[in-house]
Amino acid sequence: MSAPASLLGLTLVTAKENLVASRLNPYISFTGNTRQAMEFYERVFGGTATLNTFGEFGAQDSPDADNIMHGMLETDSGFTLMGADTPPGMEHNPGDNIAVSLSGDDDAELRGYWEQLSDGGTVSVPLEKQMWGDEFGACVDQFGITWMVNIGQPQT
Repeated sequence: MSAPASLLGLTLVTAKENLVASRLNPYISFTGNTRQAMEFYERVFGGTATLNTFGEFGAQDSPDADNIMHGMLETDSGFTLMGADTPPGMEHNPGDNIAVSLSGDDDAELRGYWEQLSDGGTVSVPLEKQMWGDEFGACVDQFGITWMVNIGQPQT
């Protein structure tokens, strides 16, 4: 690939070089504890959480002004996790319709996530070797979110 064109010291980037890949990430609804949950996940996965309140978006006088309207955690591993406090009047059903899946072959990294996510939560499937050959576990963390961890085994 040739070097980017330059005009008056400005680097021009082609559309192909500036594309953002599509990504799939969970968006989790909480009930007044989004800040605590996102800070917890930031400790687990690293990265940087950005939290915006309802008050920042025009609801300064609302009793929910300090609740999170939109939170996003982006990690160095490429994970993105979003969350928000459920606005008044909307129904909240934690864990009913979401599970977050972590998978890959980095045993130490995934096992570390598992240990932290399951600590203080409920393990429904212990992290152990499964019939498909990988190690898999499922748990509900202390915030009521279901997590699935799959550690792929080397192919022979």
